Amino acid sequence: MDIDDNLVSRIRDETTALTDEAVRFLCALVNEGSLLGEEQSAQDLMASTFTDMGLTVERFDIDLAEISHLPGFSPPVIDNYTGRENVVGLHAPNGNPVGKSLILNGHIDVVPTGAVSLWTNHPFQATVRDGRVYGRGSGDMKAGIVAYCMAFRALARLGLQPASPVIMQSVIEEECTGNGALACLARGYRADAAVIPEPMDGHLMTAQLGVMWLTIHLTGKPVHVADTSAGINAIESAYVVFQALQELEEEWNTPESRHECYRDHIHPVNFNLGKLSGGEWASSVPCSTSFDVRVGFYPGMTTEQVRGALEDCIHTALKTDPRLAGVNGTIEYRGFQAEGCVMDPDSDLMQGISDAHRRITNKPIEQVATTATTDCRFFELYGNIPATCYGPESDGYHGIDEWVSIDSMMQVTQVLALFMADWCGLEERKNTI
Repeated sequence: MDIDDNLVSRIRDETTALTDEAVRFLCALVNEGSLLGEEQSAQDLMASTFTDMGLTVERFDIDLAEISHLPGFSPPVIDNYTGRENVVGLHAPNGNPVGKSLILNGHIDVVPTGAVSLWTNHPFQATVRDGRVYGRGSGDMKAGIVAYCMAFRALARLGLQPASPVIMQSVIEEECTGNGALACLARGYRADAAVIPEPMDGHLMTAQLGVMWLTIHLTGKPVHVADTSAGINAIESAYVVFQALQELEEEWNTPESRHECYRDHIHPVNFNLGKLSGGEWASSVPCSTSFDVRVGFYPGMTTEQVRGALEDCIHTALKTDPRLAGVNGTIEYRGFQAEGCVMDPDSDLMQGISDAHRRITNKPIEQVATTATTDCRFFELYGNIPATCYGPESDGYHGIDEWVSIDSMMQVTQVLALFMADWCGLEERKNTI
């Protein structure tokens, strides 16, 4: 629909007036830690918020039997999904839809904090200073959830609402499997497009890498440290195996190996040795170790191809590197088995967000191909739903002193409200919220 400049101005003013409410809501969400397996209190808050917004709320546990056979499924890191619900808020128009339907998706789970002593303030006690909200999950991505809620609320304050269905999803496990978003697809939630307000610094995502997690188990030979040369140190062997994987990483980063969306990236593919455990006794050469590796890979590479390349690399190192003589190894896949994907830059969705961004900021939007993964892949690859990420400026996520810019969060709110108005159409709202 045609959105006149007067409505753009009213949307801008109404979202600005919601700034204090948005900050309070974000702080409340940050204070609900929502680490893996501990998401429920934050989801209770989301359900209450959706109810207050006049949405129909649906809550459901992930059913492994329903999703484990589906494309895009990842073996869970923890097997128990009981009481760890997805929360969905459904908006239905007054009459027959006059625009296009929309999914607004966000993940409620956050990554571990690291050493709390390194934080300026406690990571789960939100702090507001210098125009920012600090705390774990503030940027990744609770500010994005706040933005889409406030965008809907701003329209309601103007006496308006989307004239087509809008599905707001607060999902679990984006940070390790994506099974929360997959469960939403399996449950039948569909729309003409999906937007995820991940922390993108106001940029529009055009591609994302695939990500795979694997655990490598090594066994060596334990002996007394009185003669360490008689044993085989499994922990030291882990670093040798990872060095072999780093050679594969560099091979995938060569210019001739890069996907076209990543031609301008200096080093798009990253392998990370993220976790290591092993040994039994300080005075014994460690017999065994296990270490977790995160592997990035390009769109178009299948998980089967990636697993094959990784296994060939690891097995070759075990067979040929003299430093690994006598070491045995096995490989386990848990967590991300996530394919990469590319968005159509000329789609109605991408053009719609770009136009809304330009009208709010008076600047053209910048497009980026991210070297991470997001839940966009489920919509793009398996749901036949155009999807992208567009979200606020943030830093420190997955690190220390994570923060999000309040002004950026509210700008994203304005863009989402304007995009929603244009994409879904508008109608009068019977009551305010």
